[in-house]
Amino acid sequence: MKSQSIQELLQRFPLFKDLTDFEMEPIIDLAKNRVYRQKTHIFMQGDPLTNVYFIHQGKIKIYKTDFQGREQIVNVLQGGDMFPHQGFFRKDDYPAHAEVLEEATLIYIPIHSFENFLITHPEISVKLLSVLGDIIVDLQSRLEEKILRNTYEQIILLLLRLSKSYGKETEKDKIHLTTHFTNRELANMIGSSRETVSRTLTNLKKNNFFTTDKAGFMILDTDALEDELF
Repeated sequence: MKSQSIQELLQRFPLFKDLTDFEMEPIIDLAKNRVYRQKTHIFMQGDPLTNVYFIHQGKIKIYKTDFQGREQIVNVLQGGDMFPHQGFFRKDDYPAHAEVLEEATLIYIPIHSFENFLITHPEISVKLLSVLGDIIVDLQSRLEEKILRNTYEQIILLLLRLSKSYGKETEKDKIHLTTHFTNRELANMIGSSRETVSRTLTNLKKNNFFTTDKAGFMILDTDALEDELF
């Protein structure tokens, strides 16, 4: 990938979008790119933390496993996302696994080199802190959902969250999810069981909170889902 292409891609990210060509030059010198095939791992939980990744295209699942091997999905990322955000401030290992859900083209920057760059470019450090702040707010909201909401409500909130990240509005003011998630993946996102999610989705579909297209992708009535919470 040419330097100009890498610059154009990186400047789609909030972290870099306001930088001049001159300010981008040292970042381009650090950046590399690679295509990752579906079902491969970019890194595993516990691997030495070496790079920060920027997704050009594709989808990446970030998840953790406990001592029993049970999976907890932290996030599903797509084009325009970066990970791991805490990479700039950790000195040990990757805190989770990163698996490719759909073939992905990634740009990556070695953390040590980028940290040295941040020291001499405080304006980028401020942007990074802003991005991290948004993530902290999202994680806090999820924790509140876990504590204050029952499983039925958590599943509705999850669908609404997915509609914002992976949804496309239809002609009938519904939201068509552009990514398919299995019941197991949905369950792992909120720490529930596949059976509970399956029963809840069956009930929601029966009551017309969503339908599915021929390929099995959800079409959500987000207004009705929001009303169900209040």
